[in-house]
Amino acid sequence: MSVSMAGQSWLEATATQAVMTALEAAGGDGCARFVGGCVRNSLLGQPVDDIDIATRLTPAQTIRALEAAGLKAVPTGVEHGTVTGVSERRPYEITTLRRDVETDGRRAVVAFTQDWAEDAARRDFRLNALYADRAGTVYDPTGGGLADAAAGRIVFVGEAETRIREDYLRILRFFRFYAWYGRGAPDAVGLAACAALKDGMARLSAERVSRELSKLLAAPDPRPAVRAMAQTGVLAQILPDHQALELFEGLCGVSDDPVLRLSALLPADAAAVTRIAGDLRLSNAARDRLAAAVAAAEGPAVTTDLTDAQARAALYRLGRRAFLDRLARAEARQGISARLRGLAETWTAPALPVNGRDLARLGLKPGPETGRVLKAFEDGWIADDFPAVGHEDRLKRLMAPRG
Repeated sequence: MSVSMAGQSWLEATATQAVMTALEAAGGDGCARFVGGCVRNSLLGQPVDDIDIATRLTPAQTIRALEAAGLKAVPTGVEHGTVTGVSERRPYEITTLRRDVETDGRRAVVAFTQDWAEDAARRDFRLNALYADRAGTVYDPTGGGLADAAAGRIVFVGEAETRIREDYLRILRFFRFYAWYGRGAPDAVGLAACAALKDGMARLSAERVSRELSKLLAAPDPRPAVRAMAQTGVLAQILPDHQALELFEGLCGVSDDPVLRLSALLPADAAAVTRIAGDLRLSNAARDRLAAAVAAAEGPAVTTDLTDAQARAALYRLGRRAFLDRLARAEARQGISARLRGLAETWTAPALPVNGRDLARLGLKPGPETGRVLKAFEDGWIADDFPAVGHEDRLKRLMAPRG
C-alpha cells in the first residue's frame, strides 16, 4: 500500500515545485526526492521548517540545473555533496545521494552514488530515511521507517553500534529524536548501543554537543529522554557535574525554555556554571543567564510567597529576566504563582530619582561620601517600596553628620 503526503502546503508551493522542475529538467523524472525531516514531520502532522532534497545529480549538475532555471545556487557544502537552492527566497538543501567511504566517529568521507538504498543505509534512524517524490508518494527504503514514525520508535538504520561509530553525535541524536517523536520505552537495542559507546562522545566538539542538547531540551517534554540519558550514563558524559533530576522534572512542567531547563541540571553555583558554559562553548548571553538563574545565594531570594513589595525589590535588583528564571525554579518546587508572574510582566522598575548633582545642590562636596549616601538612599527607597516623594528629606537625613 502506497503512502502519500499530497496536499502539504510546503510540497505544493510554487517555490518548491520550481526547484523540483529545475532538477528534473536536468536529471529526468524521479531524479530528486524530498528526504528526512520534511517527510517525517508531514506524516506526523508536525510543522515543517527545513526542506531537504536528495538527488542523483552531482553538485556541479545541481548548480547548473538551478541556474538554468533562474534560481540561485549556493555551494554550501559541495565537498559533501550539498548545494543550497533558493527559490522565492526560501532555501532548499539539495544533496547528492551518498555512501560512506570512511568514518572516524566525527566526520565521514563520502562517495556519490545513484542508489537510493545506499543513501538510506548511511542515515541515522529509519524514520529519517523516508523519501517522497514531488507528487507526495512516500518511499521507505529501509522497510521500517513508516512503521517507526507511526509507532513513535527511534530505531537506528542497520546495526546501531555501526551507525554510532560513524558519528558519535548520533548518541545524542537518538535521545533528541526520542524526546521529540518517541512514545513508550526507547528502543532497547539503540539504548544499549548508546550506553556501550558513550565514551566515544569525548571526540565530539563542544559546539556540536551543545547544539544537540539545546534541541533536545526544547522538546515539549524532554523528561523521559533525560531520564534515559541519566540511566545509561550519557548525561554524565556530557555534564559530569549534573544534578539529580528532581528540579529538572519540576521545571519542565513550568517552563519550555531550553536554557532554563538546562539550569536545573547544573550545580547551584555561579562559578561552576560559568565554567561548564565555557566547556560547552555556550554564548556569553546564555552563560550569564545560567549563572544568574542558579546563584540563589547572590542577591534577594525569590520564592513563591514573596509579598508584592518584596517582589518589586527583587525585580529592581535582579532585573526581569533573572527574576523570572529564579521564580520558575522556585515554582518547580512550590507551584505556579500567577500573581508574581503577572507582577513581573507588568511592573516597570523606576529609575533612581536622585543623583550626585542633587547632593551637590544640598551642599555635599563630591567624593566618597557621595557614593555612600546614594547607596544608602537607594537601599531605603527600595525598602520603602519606591516612594515617589520625600527624596530631599531622605537625602538630608542621610547627609547629617554621623556621631
